[in-house]
Amino acid sequence: MARHEHSNDKDSLSLWGAVSMGTGVMIGAGIFALTGQIAELAGTWFPLAFFVAAVVAGFSAYSYVKMAQKYPSAGGIAMFLKKAYGRGLMTGACALLMYFSMVINESLVARTFGTYVLQVFDAKDADWLIPALGVGLLLFTFLINILSNRFIQTFSFAMAFVKIAGLAALAIGGLWATGWSFKSVSVEPQETGIASFLGAVALGILGYKGFTTITNSGGELKDAKKNVGRAIVFSISICVVLYVSVALAVGANLSIEEIVSAKDYSLAEASRPAFGQYGVWFTVGFAIIATVSGVIASVFAVSRMLKMLTSMQLVPHRHFKLPGNLQRHTLVYTVASAMLLTVFFDLSRIASLGAVFYIVMDICIHWGVFKHLRKEVGANAWVLITAMILDVVVLGAFLWVKAESDMLVVWISLIGLALVFAAEKWFLKMHEYDEDDPHYSTEAE
Repeated sequence: MARHEHSNDKDSLSLWGAVSMGTGVMIGAGIFALTGQIAELAGTWFPLAFFVAAVVAGFSAYSYVKMAQKYPSAGGIAMFLKKAYGRGLMTGACALLMYFSMVINESLVARTFGTYVLQVFDAKDADWLIPALGVGLLLFTFLINILSNRFIQTFSFAMAFVKIAGLAALAIGGLWATGWSFKSVSVEPQETGIASFLGAVALGILGYKGFTTITNSGGELKDAKKNVGRAIVFSISICVVLYVSVALAVGANLSIEEIVSAKDYSLAEASRPAFGQYGVWFTVGFAIIATVSGVIASVFAVSRMLKMLTSMQLVPHRHFKLPGNLQRHTLVYTVASAMLLTVFFDLSRIASLGAVFYIVMDICIHWGVFKHLRKEVGANAWVLITAMILDVVVLGAFLWVKAESDMLVVWISLIGLALVFAAEKWFLKMHEYDEDDPHYSTEAE
């Protein structure tokens, strides 16, 4: 049997190290990349969309917490799916959807990094710099992830503190400068339908799905059976307070039209009326810190998930004469995939594709726990059913809105889903009895 690593550094992550990784991924994508897109769909209700998305994410987190308490693993979601469905099509395809949604998230944050950096310079016509800067960030992320877990944990913890403090300063300063007025926020929505609002919630969920990076590091977390759940609850709680506060501050400084016009860099634009050019510089600097640390934390977790899928022989693997072990190889594949997406997709479509893949996978997780593991992990049926209903409603509304505004996103999403399931079915058929395939060795040949 080939040798399979399931954890490089057992007990190398603390509770607050896991929280810092979770919030690091969430804050990188959730507020800098998505605020403008959420405002475009939800209108004057966009701060509420962040809150409702947190509620949906809270129900979603229930399955992951229950599974992590019973089966803490460095592979996280991949192992959860295998426990629910066995080594089969659902496990492989759904785990790949999660993997791709995280890679999509990394490219989303990488392009956000490039977009914010350009706000400091007069480079409005140099759009090619956005993907170029994003690719540069991903290369830097690869180099950082080669280092030890302890270094990444320390770095993530420090950056999480900086991001939380920075977002709080932006929120409080923005509201104070406008006398705590909210010109783009109202109790009664203006030209916002329920479908558009739920579509905004679907995007908002991307801002919280970073909690899954905590489950992917379960095998390296101290006292994982207790601390995975705690880390997830702490991460979501911290982020919902920050997101809603910052959304209110953005709404206090910009009209909905202005937010949508600057949707890829709305936080920087919102700081301009209150603080002038100095505010823009501060926001850009803060965005750079947030996006860099967010991508580092995401790559750390998702490359470990791909390693688990490879070890479970659910995806093909070849060393391509790369040096190092399996963990190094999956790190290379993850960063390379994110680079390709960064170059060829814009922010809006990246976010949409990530939302569809993630929510579909999330529904499958809840169904697997409900159908096969509910009693074993001690989960309440009504919570699982509620989580599935919320996901289906939000996903349906999102696809409906996109079908009216950007049908290409819907087709890409559907084709992508079909390709993932078809490719996984073909692979399992070709390798049904390939338990001793030497290409799955954890050491390079």
